[in-house]
Amino acid sequence: MIRFIYILLLVVSNADANLATAGAQQEENPPVILVIGDSLSAAYGIEADKGWVSLIGQRLKEKSFNYQIVNASISGDTSANGLVRLPALLKRYQPVLVIVELGGNDGIRGLSIKVMKQNLSKIIVNSLQAQARVLLTGIKIPPNYGKRYTQAFYAVYTSLANEYQIPLVPFLLDSVGTRSELMQADGVHPTEQAQSLIAENVWPYLASMLSRSASESSTQ
Repeated sequence: MIRFIYILLLVVSNADANLATAGAQQEENPPVILVIGDSLSAAYGIEADKGWVSLIGQRLKEKSFNYQIVNASISGDTSANGLVRLPALLKRYQPVLVIVELGGNDGIRGLSIKVMKQNLSKIIVNSLQAQARVLLTGIKIPPNYGKRYTQAFYAVYTSLANEYQIPLVPFLLDSVGTRSELMQADGVHPTEQAQSLIAENVWPYLASMLSRSASESSTQ
């Protein structure tokens, strides 16, 4: 009888230890939020930890969201570049959520809007098929590219968000892009001071997705 009780206690202790280990591993390796973008997300011209993506990472900790953010943004990337890079990123990080910030370089280079939309569509589909939620960020290009082109370019984001029923940050640089004091000398990239505003543009949509995900998990 004593031996039986000893074995039972040993089993319970091992189970508790395994649960504790699993919990520790979960804290050490929280679910990943992957950001795939271009220079607007790669903190071009400023220190990486001052960029809006890093600020979002800090906000996640402050708000006790157990996620880690991985910034896979590269300055100069087009939608085609992002599409090529995506499969390896999905495999490596297995993100639960992907923030897609691409297209600006397509527009600035005057590339085909049709092709850009196809590329972004494939990025969204690939992410969804990898069981990741997607948050799309809208981008606008300067009016000197012509009204027809700029309107058609911006309309791509709303169209994709509607087609795939995913959240859309209407304009990543809202309250930033039109203020010269918040833009670097090139007139294209936001300053360090602008990064908190960009983070504020993204945060409500991201927080809503994370809160909804937590709520859904608790009811399962």
